[in-house]
Amino acid sequence: MEGQPDSGPLRVAGRALRKSFGGIEVLHGVDLEAVGGRVLALLGENGAGKSTAVKILAGDYRRDSGEILVNDQPVVIRSPRDASDLGIRVIYQEFSDAPDLTVSENLSLGNLPRNRLGLVDWAAMRSDAEAILDELGINLDPKAIVGSLRVAERQILEIARALAGDARMLILDEPTSALTIEETQTLFSFIRQLKAQGAAVIYITHRLDEVEEIADDVLVFRDGYVVAEGPRSSFTRHDMAEAMVGAKLDETVANLHADHAEPGQPMLELSGVTIEPFFENVDLTVRSGEIVSLFGRLGCGSMELAESVFGLKRLDSGEMTVAGVEGQVRSPTAAARRGVGFVPVDRKEEGLLTVLSVAENLSVASWSLLTRMGLLSPKASLKVYERWQDRLAIRGTRGARQVVSTLSGGNQQKVVLGRWLERDSKLLVMAEPTRGVDVGARAEIYRVLRGFADEGLAILVVSSDIEEVLRISDRIIVMSRGVVVAEHPAGGVDRARLVREAAASHHEAAATGG
Repeated sequence: MEGQPDSGPLRVAGRALRKSFGGIEVLHGVDLEAVGGRVLALLGENGAGKSTAVKILAGDYRRDSGEILVNDQPVVIRSPRDASDLGIRVIYQEFSDAPDLTVSENLSLGNLPRNRLGLVDWAAMRSDAEAILDELGINLDPKAIVGSLRVAERQILEIARALAGDARMLILDEPTSALTIEETQTLFSFIRQLKAQGAAVIYITHRLDEVEEIADDVLVFRDGYVVAEGPRSSFTRHDMAEAMVGAKLDETVANLHADHAEPGQPMLELSGVTIEPFFENVDLTVRSGEIVSLFGRLGCGSMELAESVFGLKRLDSGEMTVAGVEGQVRSPTAAARRGVGFVPVDRKEEGLLTVLSVAENLSVASWSLLTRMGLLSPKASLKVYERWQDRLAIRGTRGARQVVSTLSGGNQQKVVLGRWLERDSKLLVMAEPTRGVDVGARAEIYRVLRGFADEGLAILVVSSDIEEVLRISDRIIVMSRGVVVAEHPAGGVDRARLVREAAASHHEAAATGG
């Protein structure tokens, strides 16, 4: 690391930052600056470049060109350790704590106090933890096991760990995605306290009401460029939404699929369904022959709603009817028997048997129908592969016997989709169907979904991708803070309006949903 900044309030600036991946430039000479005592909100749709920019500041990525200045001195940040030495720390959505250890042990990780014999000084550890928590005004029991804490408490503990390591600039990545409104206010109070102590905060979010409440400055990314910046007071919520999507509020984006027949009978009916604290009082119908998209930001409740349809989560209240059968789905096995297929957001961890072949993965949902005496016939799985290889355009180098983990992301997603089509599912639930999929495979997946919907399949999509839901949906249901805030027909809504609705405040969401 070159250069050392002076002490005092931190000022971190990136100048003309550029970054490419695979020969494609994703960050096009952007400038950004975070100043001690202020909160800078970074806004932008998925893939806009904001995460790439902050990862350069955090040492996770190396910039291709441009420079980084800390208190006006040029520095080179080669690693997260370099960034940490400069006082820059990132708090990601995924916790990096040790949940089986206590609060005091977590605060001392990497720097355990030792006594004269070289053993851990437990008394000193607790005393140090109490001093840190007291200084920061955090009401946590140093002896509490971290895994027993509420999400907001663990979030604040993560920040405390960073500050205990002399962090002077914090980058918070969607910090409230899993928090209740009360927990969010607790976090905001803590952020205001850090501001008063001179810390610089970069706050990455999609929630525009939070930007209005907590941010001092706004920087908007779109397609790898900074397209808007300035004091938060100079932006309305409409301004921020329009800058993020590059469209006026009256610019309607037509749905791209061709006209097709009217939808048929309801395959999914939800009435007043609730799972605290994820979503409440949701009504939803998906009919055969239509694609309904649940659009919202991370933590809006749409993912948990989809999981309840497949029996992965139990409803607290409300009524569910699937394919004419009343009663909530109690398990994935029961869901499959009732004609529900599910494509999870993490296909590698939750959707694929990565050591098995393409043919075996295509057959897995139908094994009970294809096996004899508990054994899967290779001939039967080969026939399954032959049924779907061309129709889904599954491309590999070794055909049916290729290990599925060696396929591209798009082809892996087609395999997970194909297993439920083989099962002759009546309702298909897909979570973020094209995440991590290239442009060509994305178009193929859309084509396949539209084709099967036209043949009578009911499809429920959970997606945070605006272009995706505008392109494939017959209806778009917008969720925010666990409630449905809007519903739009195909071609009847613009990008900026969807952004604004998905960022509805808790009060607005509750009023709309109620």
